[in-house]
Amino acid sequence: MSDASTPARGGRRLELTLRALALGCALAVVFTAANTYLGLLVGLTFASAIPAAVISMAVLRAVRNSTIWENMTVQTVASVGGAMSSIIFVLPGLVMIGWWMDFPFWESVAICVLGGVLGVTFSIPLRRALVVNSTLPYPEGVAAAEVLKVGSRGAEQTDSAVRENRAGLWVVIGGAVVSAGYAVLVAMRLFAAEAARFVKLPAALGGGATGLGFSMQFALLGAGHLIGLTVGLAQLFGLLLAWGVAVPILTSPEAVAWMTAHGIPAIAATVPAGAPAEELAGTVWGREVRLMGAGVIGVAAIWTLMKLAGPLVAGLTSALAAQTRRKGGETLERTEQDIPITLVGGLSVAALVGIAALLAWFSQTSPTLAGSAPLLIGGGLVYVIVIGFAVAAICGYMAGLIGSSNSPVSGVGILAIVIASLLMLGVMALAGVPADPSIIAFALIVTAVVFAVAVIANDNLQDLKTGQLVEATPWRQQTALIVGVVAGALVIPLILNLLNQAFGFEGGPPAIAENATTLAAPQATLISALARGVIGGDLRWDLIGLGAVIGVVIIALDVALDRGTRGKVKLPPLAVGIGFYLPAAVTTMLVIGAVCGWIYEKAIRGTAFADVGRRMGVLLASGLIVGESLFGVINAGIIVATENGEWAVVLPDGSGWPAMGAGIAAFAALTAGLYLWVRGRSAKV
Repeated sequence: MSDASTPARGGRRLELTLRALALGCALAVVFTAANTYLGLLVGLTFASAIPAAVISMAVLRAVRNSTIWENMTVQTVASVGGAMSSIIFVLPGLVMIGWWMDFPFWESVAICVLGGVLGVTFSIPLRRALVVNSTLPYPEGVAAAEVLKVGSRGAEQTDSAVRENRAGLWVVIGGAVVSAGYAVLVAMRLFAAEAARFVKLPAALGGGATGLGFSMQFALLGAGHLIGLTVGLAQLFGLLLAWGVAVPILTSPEAVAWMTAHGIPAIAATVPAGAPAEELAGTVWGREVRLMGAGVIGVAAIWTLMKLAGPLVAGLTSALAAQTRRKGGETLERTEQDIPITLVGGLSVAALVGIAALLAWFSQTSPTLAGSAPLLIGGGLVYVIVIGFAVAAICGYMAGLIGSSNSPVSGVGILAIVIASLLMLGVMALAGVPADPSIIAFALIVTAVVFAVAVIANDNLQDLKTGQLVEATPWRQQTALIVGVVAGALVIPLILNLLNQAFGFEGGPPAIAENATTLAAPQATLISALARGVIGGDLRWDLIGLGAVIGVVIIALDVALDRGTRGKVKLPPLAVGIGFYLPAAVTTMLVIGAVCGWIYEKAIRGTAFADVGRRMGVLLASGLIVGESLFGVINAGIIVATENGEWAVVLPDGSGWPAMGAGIAAFAALTAGLYLWVRGRSAKV
């Protein structure tokens, strides 16, 4: 086998090849499906760059003249395809408000492709500013480049890299098999999916209700490993604020009586007397505490954007200076050759024309919108251009700062929907048209396009950093990015329709699996609720405001901890907000995953195989996510095909504590076994 770090025989540089694009598209389908399910389940997605690189190297190793740059192309296409799945943070909102009954294929694809292409073209001018002339760490981009360099050097390298590549592939497969296998046993109801307990507190503690539990899902365990201990503990802090403080207070009789006396709506008062603790606590959390969490997330997102303003302006100034030097006759090296700016402009204009056509078509679906179509289309385009470029720059910077997986794109989406909804109110006021559901739907469509811009820019600059480190050609990589956008966009509506039919969304049409829990889709639920509340005028601004105050306090704590410990201890405000907002069972397992990952990395620290073991841990986490997520998609397909939501059930409902105890024991044993297995494989590389 030729040295994969050099061009193929004959001097031709193999980089943007058909085989690399084909393999990248195939992996993009897999990772998009997995991320779509995970995102709808828990509101988180994972970066697929590293597992895609490992799989690519294992497959292309069979080709004699494969190169590191081909593996880079595969990883780029697969990574951006998986990132595109984050559009599910907005699109399901159209079903939740009752505007769509399903996800129309071409309309959904158009939203993803048009917004995604703008995400690519908007991020190209930022590459020099935020990648080349920047000190941003790009943690995932650097890690992916490290994996590519280690595994793509061919026969001239020591056998250890070949062994690591093979071992890494088996770790991904092993994690996926265990994760999917456990999910099958849960579907059969041999194991419980969740362990939870809710209680009513004694009068001495206020007499309210609360609860705690954890969801036994390996996908969540893997996601927790990837987010790390700092973010995990911050989410735990948010969880404790929500379920240890807010829920007990808002369910206490004294608090309910006080709110009622002061004319403040108290959701606990609407719960029937004598209702179980689970119903009381769950209702209050879902209808009051989550809105407070939205306030925390919103303030945290604004704070994050404010911190980025200075570095962002400096980076853009550097880019403009570099452009001036190039116009003065500076010759660009191959590693600095972007897609020509004229072509970038042409692609951007074509995407904007497509967006205008999409908005024009959508405005004709409602008499309310049709009369103001020109104003709506023009306003929508200006919004997409101005806000879209802003979020492309912001999200790209955040990806470089903390990584694509941890980048608070959902916070940007929350701000985008609030701004879009307020602008829609202003436009309709000018036109003298009253608010109705079509206005909410239009705001969601425009926000979905902007969100597609954000998530692709968020991922693209991370991939471009990897490309810079392995000396890939930027224009070829940017072409691969566009291919990945299309590949991911073609899959998303198919997966969404499967999951919608099988499990359903809150407010949407009934699902086939009647006894199954509807998909939480936390971001889409929040974003649609915000749009409905802003435009309908009934949003509980008091709860969001209270959450905003809590967010300010958390920011102050984070600043104090950072200064007091010189950066050793942090309390990321967005992570606290997410812990406040996500279901308790989900957050708890994410925290457990973060702690497990920390224990594992601490155990291998100081060993000769520490670096290899750390990379293997990331691959295990990725495999755990992919396995369960793909089973979720396959399960949905079987449910739709058979029209039977309980096709896999072996034990009837009511298995209760035996299934819960068996599930806890098996989950703990498998978790320990997997980490020990990965440690052993790492030691042998």
